[in-house]
Amino acid sequence: MLNPVANALFDRYLGISRLLAGQLDFNSIIQAVAAEISHIIPHDHLDVCIKMLDGKYHIAYESGLATAWSQQPPALLTGSPIRTLLSGEVDFLLSPDACADPRFHFAGAFSSPIVELSLRSRLHVPLKVQGDIIGALSCSSHERDKYSMEDVENARSIADLLAPYFFALRAAEQAKRSAIVETEARAREEGLRLGALKLTEALEAERQRIGMDLHDQTLADLTRLARRMERLSGLPEMHGDALEPLCRTLQQCMHDLRQIIEEAKPTVLQLFGVAEAIENHLERSVRESGLPVAWRMVDETGGALLDLDRTVATALFRIVQEAVNNAIRHGQPKTILVHLRIQGDALSIEISDDGSGLRNGRDKAGHGIGNMKTRARLISAKFEIGGNPGGPGTTAKVVLSMERRHVAEKSA
Repeated sequence: MLNPVANALFDRYLGISRLLAGQLDFNSIIQAVAAEISHIIPHDHLDVCIKMLDGKYHIAYESGLATAWSQQPPALLTGSPIRTLLSGEVDFLLSPDACADPRFHFAGAFSSPIVELSLRSRLHVPLKVQGDIIGALSCSSHERDKYSMEDVENARSIADLLAPYFFALRAAEQAKRSAIVETEARAREEGLRLGALKLTEALEAERQRIGMDLHDQTLADLTRLARRMERLSGLPEMHGDALEPLCRTLQQCMHDLRQIIEEAKPTVLQLFGVAEAIENHLERSVRESGLPVAWRMVDETGGALLDLDRTVATALFRIVQEAVNNAIRHGQPKTILVHLRIQGDALSIEISDDGSGLRNGRDKAGHGIGNMKTRARLISAKFEIGGNPGGPGTTAKVVLSMERRHVAEKSA
């Protein structure tokens, strides 16, 4: 005849096995089996500590009292109060009063919940799979000297039931994290590839535009100028009045050529940085538009722009340049504001105007918004554009993590 006590204990173990079925995460398992375990090992606090695959970090899952152990991100194993158990130095830990037990309190130990919640009696056994320690099962009580070696043996039996499930869950979560990381990496790689392709197309279109400007404008003007000079050279006498149109045409050619060169090569950016280049571009664009536009630039970055990688700085300038050009050419605004600031750990550049907004289809020619989005993607920045929430006009915003401000240099 079976011992009634042993028979009851066996039923409890079967109950734990049944409760494990269908549980798909660590917290669900702990909550499901905690009550059944309490019939075997009475406790005020139950937790399972799982080692990460790298062997350096661990994470806790609790039932009963909530402590900082489960509310923190994965912590270093070296700071765990039960590090000797998790490392395999001891087979179990049993303490009549953990609040005063030096094994749980050492330099750097995360043992404050023991004292704060008066977790005096503590029992810890390892979770093992094929001889490897993957974590620990822990029971705690407010009473002193609550547990005995019999409780340790019972805890080991419970740990043997739980360990395979926790091992499988850990492997599944790691596989999921690896799949997510791999998917994100592929998405970033594909995004960068498409972004580089779009930017190459945009640069080719810009090269063609510059060529057309030189051909249709500057070269045409120079051709007319050469013909006039050829006709004048055949005259027996040449008066000063005849040279005046030539001088005006030559000056206009020089102005047009200078503008093409400045748009192709932002020397102010190279010499003085992003803020100076933006301010210079704002002033020149408004002046040359002939429109009564009031412009203002507010720089609240505290000099952070001076430390930008050259490629990142150029991309940011080109985005602002495109946004300003779009506003002036298509929005017909009365005011333009460029606001540079640091928000948390990110650099934010916002370009807002009170013009006619995007409904005019300002991006139909030149694919300017697409170019801005591509430039932002290639430096891992966020870009958004839309109407002003408080009134007419458009706001474009680019946000760059300060951790990414040297990304181009590192990946080069």
